[in-house]
Amino acid sequence: MELRAVVTTLESGEQDTVLKVLQVYNQEKSQCFIFEDEEREERKKMAQLLIKFLERELQPSCQVTCLESIRILSRDKHCLDPFTTEEGLKTLSRHAGIDYSEELIREVPDLDVILESLKCLCNIVFSSPRAQELTAEARLVVGLARRIKLYNERSLPHDVKFFDLRLLFLLTALRVDIRQQLAQELRGISLMADTLELTLGVKWLDPYEVATEEGLLPPLPRQETERAMEILKVLFNITFDSNKREVDEEDAALYRHLGALLRHCLMISADGEDRTEEFHSHTVNLLGNLPLKCLDVLLTPKVRPGSLEYMGVNMDAVSILLDFLEHRLDRGHKLKESLTPVLNLLTESARVHRQTRKFLKARVLPPLRDVRNRPEVGNSLRNKLVRLMTHIDTDVKHCAAEFLFVLCKESVSRFVKYTGYGNAAGLLAARGLMAGGREEGEYSEDEDTDTEEYKEAKPNINPVTGRVEDKLPNPMEGMTEEQKEHEAMKLVNMFDKLSREKVIQPMGITPSGNLAPMENAIRNMADDRSSSDSDLGLD
Repeated sequence: MELRAVVTTLESGEQDTVLKVLQVYNQEKSQCFIFEDEEREERKKMAQLLIKFLERELQPSCQVTCLESIRILSRDKHCLDPFTTEEGLKTLSRHAGIDYSEELIREVPDLDVILESLKCLCNIVFSSPRAQELTAEARLVVGLARRIKLYNERSLPHDVKFFDLRLLFLLTALRVDIRQQLAQELRGISLMADTLELTLGVKWLDPYEVATEEGLLPPLPRQETERAMEILKVLFNITFDSNKREVDEEDAALYRHLGALLRHCLMISADGEDRTEEFHSHTVNLLGNLPLKCLDVLLTPKVRPGSLEYMGVNMDAVSILLDFLEHRLDRGHKLKESLTPVLNLLTESARVHRQTRKFLKARVLPPLRDVRNRPEVGNSLRNKLVRLMTHIDTDVKHCAAEFLFVLCKESVSRFVKYTGYGNAAGLLAARGLMAGGREEGEYSEDEDTDTEEYKEAKPNINPVTGRVEDKLPNPMEGMTEEQKEHEAMKLVNMFDKLSREKVIQPMGITPSGNLAPMENAIRNMADDRSSSDSDLGLD
């Protein structure tokens, strides 16, 4: 249908005629996501007329059709101006039932109208900074929070709930002020935790342990999974700085309450392997935002038949996190985005909880037996993580090295033992530990347990490569002392040439364990010698 004809019909304002024309237009353009530039002005005109038409008293069927047309037009980022006005957004939010007012929200009875309005708002807010600003000023988040709070009392269809949550996610992702408003003024963490609890359908066994009503762990149905993931994303937005600040006892209890729900999310599956991994990924991301002292809820549940017990503690959740890490490692896709959250979570959990660290150490760094292969060669979890320590992405290699370093109780000698000095050098240089030693940390003094195989091979292990090397022939065998000196000078001259041409820069280790250019060390030695000569009265 010609766009000009649609505009002409809208200008006439006849409800029945407009309904028929828009139905045809919507059917033709339902899958249209690319728009022609030539018709841009006509589309803007149509958008203006649709907003004006929607302000009239219309039949619900006509409202839905009109909103469907707006949704189609909102896919065109160049035609959003008519929708990004105070009047336009107020009209859409009123039809979505989330228009803020001091009184109770005037509900729109037709659920199809609410749903289409929410879809329109999601498109417009996502694409338009101006719309984001206006929604903040209009306090739409208050209307959304009010309706979400009533989920337990009202029977709303899945799609309405989903797009409520999707719009809330977009608003909190794109506007810092809305994020803060939801978290503080509207007590968003408590609100969203209650909504997550309702979506998961769980009951509380203990203060920080939940279970399903049936007591089993069946897969979470598709619709509940979709809503739960939107809730997790909203919670991530409003808690992203929680692990960086001190929290009082009241907030700590709230975060532990949320942590118990997140542990349950880890323990259950969703509809299909890919959906389960996505669900667990959002859970891991959010767990990484919790204050460190609140991560103890992962270990709180009692040990029950079928549970994985270690040192008298339930390690089911930690084991699932480790399996999740290994699965992501094997997949090898977008390592920075997929690995760093779970690596950071496991690292911090191991740093603050002794049982978690010892369990992870037993799984990731068991006593060494194979010392014939380099630490990065093989298919064990240790081998895979050591390979990451020389990854091209700085964040990935730092996270992998930090995780293994914490499992080694931040002991340089133990870290080098499991990874090899060559792989460990990056972290040790960054920490100023090239000369050895240990970082300060609250770790027990128990010694590492060595296998007989390791003890026997230890004197022959090359600390740089971390394995027993085959003995190589002596390249200077049979040379005279003059020939050896000649070869040594050739090597010195080659290094000198590379240094002067800035190809390499000779480095040394300072007394504090940091790397520093050798020329600085030589200069300091010369200054010290000169000072000593002056003190002795020598010329």
